[in-house]
Amino acid sequence: MKHVLLFSLGLILFTSSSVLGQIKSVYYNVPQGQINEGNPLPSEEPFYIKGRLPGGIEMVTAKIYRSSKTSLQAEEYYWKKPFDFAVSEYEIFIAEPLRSNENYTVAFYFYERADQGQMDDLKSSISSNLESYIRANMEVSRGKIRSLNSDKVMMTQLKQIVQEGTKNYQHFIGQEFEGFSDVVRQKLKQKDELKLRRARFNIIGKKKDSRDNNRALYASKYIEELILLLQSEAKQYMAGQMLSLVDIRNIRAYPTEKKRSTLPLNFGYGGFAIKREFGETEYFNGPFAGVSVPLGNKTFTKFLGNASFSAGVFLQNFDSSEGIELSGPFIGLPFYAGLGYKLFRVFRFNAGAVAINSEILNESEKNFHIQPFIGFSLEFDLWLGIHDK
Repeated sequence: MKHVLLFSLGLILFTSSSVLGQIKSVYYNVPQGQINEGNPLPSEEPFYIKGRLPGGIEMVTAKIYRSSKTSLQAEEYYWKKPFDFAVSEYEIFIAEPLRSNENYTVAFYFYERADQGQMDDLKSSISSNLESYIRANMEVSRGKIRSLNSDKVMMTQLKQIVQEGTKNYQHFIGQEFEGFSDVVRQKLKQKDELKLRRARFNIIGKKKDSRDNNRALYASKYIEELILLLQSEAKQYMAGQMLSLVDIRNIRAYPTEKKRSTLPLNFGYGGFAIKREFGETEYFNGPFAGVSVPLGNKTFTKFLGNASFSAGVFLQNFDSSEGIELSGPFIGLPFYAGLGYKLFRVFRFNAGAVAINSEILNESEKNFHIQPFIGFSLEFDLWLGIHDK
């Protein structure tokens, strides 16, 4: 019978831990524009967003951010179709927990595979923009090719041209355009070393108009080479099949569930030392009870979530070997306050100071002391707001 009870208890604990360990899923209904059947989104824990996969869609991304913030601060997650497997639903894992009782904006982006016509138009458009930028920023002056911006600024702006042109496209493998190569950087630097007087080709006696024409051709050749290099690297990035954005669906200011508040209660054993009126240092220890106020939410800041401000009282007074009674001010028991840190989920180490009164027996005079204190305790959470659903 005993073995049956132990087996049953173990099975219950295993089942309970399995249930608690399961990750929640919420469903996004596109036709109705509804998520989680109108219920708040899970908070302070990871979860999945599932939905029916529209025809032709091969990737779905979700951007989530607090409604009081901007989309630039959004966390982005994605799902992509696994090769040629037939699937009818997408499933996006939201790894970063949402904060309790907050409003969030959730934006869904739906991508399909771009056809050859779209890719040709995309490459042509970006190539044209790169050429226009170079021609607008280069000029021939005093025997040199000069740019209106520094090489560093040009590299940044050229990168932005490609990124802006492909903002409605995504690589299936999630590759982003990281900018142009060092070859382009060296080509831009080369203009500072070119001397257009070399365009004379060492032919002495040419007329001024002829020399100017040669210089123009020399500068034009350099600019054409730079443009072709830029276009080649941009096309190389777009060489693979890309996905085209076809729809965006937004759910704005949607609430998350409100977690119940708890008050951590501590029951433990601690001690302190005192010497002041004694001939030598004496140590006192005993049980205490108190509360802890966490310095942060451990879901988002583990260290501060485990750290706390703790306060409480010893559950007894103490007597020294010299007949001095140690009690506490106000409540008649020594009380403590300090910082605590949670260990192994249920233990808390406390360190701070204890306030005590010392009184010699049969005398009315009391002396107040503040002494260092340390202790260990077990911690239990007391649920607050028990009427919340």
